[in-house]
Amino acid sequence: MLRRLLRVLLALVALGFLGYGLARNWDEIVTAAGRLSPWAVLGSFAAVLAGQFCMLVAWRQVLAGLGTPLPLRVAGRIMFVGQLGKYIPGSVWAYAAMMELGRDHGSPPRRTFACISLSLVINLGVALSIAAATLATQQAVRQAWYLLLLVPVIIVCLHPKVLTWGLNLALRVARREPLESVLPGRTVLVAVAWTALGWFVYGLHISLLAGRWDIYLIATGGYAFAWASGLLAVVVPAGVGVREGALVLVLTPVIGTGAAYAAAVVSRVAFTLGDALAAGVAFLLGRQEASKVATYTAQNGSGSTALTPDRNLSGSPDA
Repeated sequence: MLRRLLRVLLALVALGFLGYGLARNWDEIVTAAGRLSPWAVLGSFAAVLAGQFCMLVAWRQVLAGLGTPLPLRVAGRIMFVGQLGKYIPGSVWAYAAMMELGRDHGSPPRRTFACISLSLVINLGVALSIAAATLATQQAVRQAWYLLLLVPVIIVCLHPKVLTWGLNLALRVARREPLESVLPGRTVLVAVAWTALGWFVYGLHISLLAGRWDIYLIATGGYAFAWASGLLAVVVPAGVGVREGALVLVLTPVIGTGAAYAAAVVSRVAFTLGDALAAGVAFLLGRQEASKVATYTAQNGSGSTALTPDRNLSGSPDA
């Protein structure tokens, strides 16, 4: 109970700093927000949804590589509905929700847990790499140089053998059964490619909100840096306040304080609505008949650690 109260308190502190910044620059923010055209806001929201789709494809690829190939709409239901748990204080709710939804569709909890963990590592590594490549001249990123030290560590950790060892160690600590096989290297590469595409699509939504296409690369790196900062602030639900603050720090020297705050706030609203819409659509499209769920369960061996029928000892799909 005390830990949960502390998380809520820290979230309120983060929101307090964001609120102070909003109040202090209110006139500039209102002026900048007033310049946003409805088409720019709608285009930004569309870019958010497109980026989320790319992330879903990457997530599904990882889950399939771990031995649970599911239709895209079913994977969407597990990921989008489950990740709503990130808005609840505490870092376990999204994990628990996705693992339970995965179980409903025949994915053993250990695989869903591994998929979530690996996807977060890939997202963090790609986000920090893009930030390092596009924001080298930005003061905010130079001050947070220590975050970029995570990039080579993550690259090493993405080696299939290192990755499998780390995930099995985490599963052992969590008292879960180990993974049945090594995640194929090709799966990791494909997931990284889709994730990178997703980040560059997300960059479009910041460019639209800023109203400047000439800062597209900075917008992409800025949002990637902001998201990574929010993710690493694990005590704050969904990185609320932290992500916006980091984005403002990157964008202010380029587009001004008011416009930076306006972009950060509208971006948060767009992602919150995007999460809700994606979860609603995925919930409706991802419904499965009982017979199909039973088929997935039988195929994926949710109750055992035996190798699945469609995978060989190396962890790659059979020809």
